[in-house]
Amino acid sequence: MPEIPRGRTIVTGERASRAVHYFFDAYRRHDVEAMVDVCADNANFRYVPAEVMRKQRVVRGDGKVRGIGKTWWSSLIDAFPDLTNDVNWMGTDENGNVAVEVTIAGTQVKAFGTIANSGKHYDLAHLFLFHVNRDGLIDDIVAYWDTADWYRQLGRLECD
Repeated sequence: MPEIPRGRTIVTGERASRAVHYFFDAYRRHDVEAMVDVCADNANFRYVPAEVMRKQRVVRGDGKVRGIGKTWWSSLIDAFPDLTNDVNWMGTDENGNVAVEVTIAGTQVKAFGTIANSGKHYDLAHLFLFHVNRDGLIDDIVAYWDTADWYRQLGRLECD
């Protein structure tokens, strides 16, 4: 039997899967409050490729769901009001870990961070890694995507 990492509690794969399906259903409905409600109060949030260069600092997509996560999702939905997601594959284990391949797509109507509004559409594969605690709440979200491809689809060049 694999060792359970410290600080993790056991939850069945089916219960973890339900929580993550609920999260993506809420995301599709643009219901950020429901996305946050399926997460533990102190849930971690890390969007690994998210990095926005500012004049005096770099802002990264790393923090808590109720802080940076909620702000990221709300801002993204505001800039891409037709934002949607399609869950392509989901894998779970009996320790509350859930891996999800999801395609997120939308058409830009407002600037998003340093991405000026070009009115273009994107369709981008993402990998999400979740952990769901014994109460059935998500307590950790990590996501990966190809930022260069996202920028290319939206017409943003790195030198902008």
